[in-house]
Amino acid sequence: MKLNKEYLEKYFKTENFFSRDLSWVEFNRRVLEEATNSELPLLERIKFISIFFTNLDEFYMIRVSGIKQQIRANIIERGIDGLNPAEELNLLQQNVLPQVDLLLKYWNNTIIPELALNNVNFVQYNKLSNQEKERLSEYFIKEIYPVLTPLAFDPGRPFPYISNLSLSLAIQVMKSNGQLHFARLKIPSILPRIINLDGILDKDLSPSNNGFSVRLIWLDELIKFNLEPLFPSLEIISAHKFRITRNADLNIQEDEADDLLSLIEENIKRRKFGSVVRLAVEKDMPEFLINILTENLEISDYETQVVDGPMGLSSVMSLYDLPLPHLKEKSFYPVLPAPFDDEERDSIFSIIKQKDILLHHPYDSFEPVIDLIKEAASDPNVLAIKQTLYRIGPNSPIVKHLIQAAEANKQVAVLVELKARFDEENNIYWARALEKVGVHVVYGLVGLKTHSKMTLIVRKENGGVQRYIHLGTGNYNASSAKLYTDYGLMTSDKDLCEDVAEIFNFLTGYSEQKNYRKMWLAPLNIRKEFLKLIGREIENSQAGKMGYISFKLNSLVDPVIIAALYEASQNGVKIDLIVRGICCLVPQMPGLSDNIIVRSIVGRFLEHSRVYYFYNDGQDEIFMGSADIMERNLDRRVETIFPIENKEIKETVKETLLNISLKDNQKARILLPTGKYVFNHKVYFQNEINLQEWLMNYAKSSEKKKKKLKK
Repeated sequence: MKLNKEYLEKYFKTENFFSRDLSWVEFNRRVLEEATNSELPLLERIKFISIFFTNLDEFYMIRVSGIKQQIRANIIERGIDGLNPAEELNLLQQNVLPQVDLLLKYWNNTIIPELALNNVNFVQYNKLSNQEKERLSEYFIKEIYPVLTPLAFDPGRPFPYISNLSLSLAIQVMKSNGQLHFARLKIPSILPRIINLDGILDKDLSPSNNGFSVRLIWLDELIKFNLEPLFPSLEIISAHKFRITRNADLNIQEDEADDLLSLIEENIKRRKFGSVVRLAVEKDMPEFLINILTENLEISDYETQVVDGPMGLSSVMSLYDLPLPHLKEKSFYPVLPAPFDDEERDSIFSIIKQKDILLHHPYDSFEPVIDLIKEAASDPNVLAIKQTLYRIGPNSPIVKHLIQAAEANKQVAVLVELKARFDEENNIYWARALEKVGVHVVYGLVGLKTHSKMTLIVRKENGGVQRYIHLGTGNYNASSAKLYTDYGLMTSDKDLCEDVAEIFNFLTGYSEQKNYRKMWLAPLNIRKEFLKLIGREIENSQAGKMGYISFKLNSLVDPVIIAALYEASQNGVKIDLIVRGICCLVPQMPGLSDNIIVRSIVGRFLEHSRVYYFYNDGQDEIFMGSADIMERNLDRRVETIFPIENKEIKETVKETLLNISLKDNQKARILLPTGKYVFNHKVYFQNEINLQEWLMNYAKSSEKKKKKLKK
């Protein structure tokens, strides 16, 4: 496969690639479809509403802000999708704003009435009784008023700083002499956004109801109608809500840093002062107030969005905690796999030594991964533990066990990726905690983000020193392991263990190892290995044999590999792609990608695993790892891909990847050549198949079989 001029001209055409950012917007549209799916229980839909708006906030903070920086820099070059930055921004606005409007209408017209039918009522302040308002005013003075800080704007006081994603009130007040003034009041994020009224009002003031009942009010609504104590002797003319989004992408010049940790800390502080990329204002806000905001926030009318409904709906995730189990999906509890589900089991190292073990989270419990580190920390025969940590989480049991290992005088080396976006502060905290107890903490390589998921344990045994490893597709985060679908391999395979040891030497020292036994490493050779195996399927197909490829991943963006998949399709290789999020490949285009079908599965859990399958003339090969097929992953990150070689495990993965995943007709959507997605129509298969439901049921049935065997 030669990337010569003829090859590039053939495949690198603008019509052959979807816009990365417009493809992401289509992904968030699939989240929106789940949020408005009447077949889902009410609180599940509310959860998806929160996810939709959280996704959108991050998209504006990172991707849209980057496009606007390009526009300000007068960049007019077109990307591989044929769009320049200004055109792309225009298309994004055209697609995003209708989605937001639709979801706000759905919240007002469907979610609120359905909550009321279940005795969960959002009340309007002006519809409360005088007695209730009086009681709420007392609560306001006692609990909320002390936290509030109104900020005036006049010739003597500059326009106040407004923090990222903060909800505020733009208030107009009038003095006794008739002069009008502007003030800004931040709705404090330290307080709950949604307030339970019945926890404040006496029971005799709350409507009686048999069974569960709750009345709720927005914090901003409560503040808006109790502004008088903040502006004594002034008349409050109006108060309108607004919310801003700032550029939150860190600009880190690593090669100029003496201390990367301090540099990241400083950049986190600067993130709060990034330029404003979006202003959302309440529907009825007067034009002159909007002008005050846009002028002082240095934002155009084009970047201002008028919102007809509550702002910052990411906060509605708190409603999911309501004690209403009938409004949620049936609970699912991860299953402890058979080798670990025995109180009298052998050492976890003995289990791994017997055979490779593949965990599939959240269907399989994450506990064995935690237990691996826990046992290593306390086992006197363990000499060293090495681990990469990307998104650790706020209360990490794994880090606590690493600290225990260091305190037990074991050699512990940890690579903590400080540049994990929006987890920088968490990772800094844990890095310092690890350093305090003597752990060797490394912050990665200059210019590269370490995204690989690896653990290496070195143990002294009768036959000599033995290595054990865990390799994953997801983070070492016990919380996300309950929500994200990921694979984790535990093995003592000699070649893989040698590879991992050498990769850690590359990360922590000055190793320039170029060749590995079984593993692929970015930025060294992952793209090259993909191209080689795609090329092999092409050769097999040209020789009259079957050529087949199936990938399951989060994002497919890299143009070189997309072009190789086009070439494979044109040479008769059948290709099934399951891409949860961004997909820049155009499928089912006559003469280009006739043999490529792209699916996306958006459901109860976030599909996060990366699995790569090649038919290889019946000698199938399966690979897993941390890398999506994106230029950033293949060129600017340290990523690892590892093979699955155990026959039993391979058959299990094939059943899930090639059979059940491709038959999902409930949560799977098919990508059309237009860039839009349609549901995988139910008439394709006799039975209704939901991949995630099938896997949950499979895990439960395995649990039942284990219990029967025990009896």
